[in-house]
Amino acid sequence: MNITVVGTGYVGLVSGTCFAETGNNVICVDIDESKVKRMQNGEVPIYEPGLEVLFDRNTKQGRLAFTTDLAKGIENAEIIFLALPTPPGADGSADLKYILKVADDLSHMITDYKVIVDKSTVPVGTAEKVNTVLAANLESSLFDVVSNPEFLREGVAVDDFMKPERVVIGTSSDRAKKVMERLYSPFVRQGNPVIFMDEKSAEMTKYAANSFLATKITFMNEVANLCEEVGANVDMVRKGIGSDSRIGKRFLFPGVGYGGSCFPKDVQALAKTAQENNYNFRILQSVMDVNEDQKSILSTRIKNYFGESISNKTISIWGLAFKPNTDDIREAPALTIINELLDAGAKVKAFDPEAMENVRAKYGDKITFCENQYDALQGADALAVITEWNVFRTPDYARIKSHLKEPVVFDGRNVFDPIDMKQRGFIYSSIGRP
Repeated sequence: MNITVVGTGYVGLVSGTCFAETGNNVICVDIDESKVKRMQNGEVPIYEPGLEVLFDRNTKQGRLAFTTDLAKGIENAEIIFLALPTPPGADGSADLKYILKVADDLSHMITDYKVIVDKSTVPVGTAEKVNTVLAANLESSLFDVVSNPEFLREGVAVDDFMKPERVVIGTSSDRAKKVMERLYSPFVRQGNPVIFMDEKSAEMTKYAANSFLATKITFMNEVANLCEEVGANVDMVRKGIGSDSRIGKRFLFPGVGYGGSCFPKDVQALAKTAQENNYNFRILQSVMDVNEDQKSILSTRIKNYFGESISNKTISIWGLAFKPNTDDIREAPALTIINELLDAGAKVKAFDPEAMENVRAKYGDKITFCENQYDALQGADALAVITEWNVFRTPDYARIKSHLKEPVVFDGRNVFDPIDMKQRGFIYSSIGRP
């Protein structure tokens, strides 16, 4: 099949590359000329495990190409995916200007039948709006608008796309349904479902899924905070409830809050949708409030430990990305912690395996970036672990102690074992554990 993907962010580039991997001809369109040039030269502009191998193979074999020319990009396309940004506005609602602008452009370019697919995470009713924009200049027989939300986890996005647990497709058109069935058939050969529904239900499914997962994380953070007050161990609680099949083991790890490109934006957008429809979605407001507070737990503990002022202190930070195996720092808890430490006058030395360049672009020389995790400890008064990269899980504890002025560790992701840390002579603080 001939496919066009408009937008080459995480979702667009992963989707386009994976569609090419199953034998389709894919053209990715982006307005960023420098980014397109980099991709045309074989450079993958984002870090995502497994993506580079597929990218190289499919560009070399001619199934994956890149352009800034939308008209040229869609010329032979049967399906056009809109994988464009939907950033939150000041009121929390998703901004649809990029999607509606491209829809308007397409309405002047399409000359034969095409399926237009909303791949971006969009509010309920967006497919209807895209349809209205297209219909202003096109006969209804020339297009169908489909909602096909993505459920990709950054860090394992390629595996999620190639082996999806489910594919959700919202369409009321039998013609579009057949096209989408044919497209996704190679991805569900093991029997995982392709679930067809109406467009609004598909749009709601995406927001409901992310908001529920964000709620689950936030609930465990609240449980962890209460565990500290009553003397319970959240690790034991997590195992006790996670063995219940109704609850499940995943998304029960407490920490310094969720971040990234999806959960914060999607929870906000669903809350805004509820507000616009005169429904008070109380749980979502609590989730947002608790998550914001949770991001400050580590910086508050650091300040409390050192007393009245930390203006003469240097804090080493391990982990900047919002989660492991990505370079994405959008809404990352590390940024909140860094800001609060800098505002209090502390110096920050940081290391992350992939995200340092993105953070450097934001902070410049306000913080010190180090070649490895141990360099970040040199002369520091304490270590704060913020992202649970595997490389941090079994460190050289003797080197940590020898590099730090004091053996003080604030563990925002419960990477280390409290008893082991005590035996090794560390002053250790984690989340929800004695």
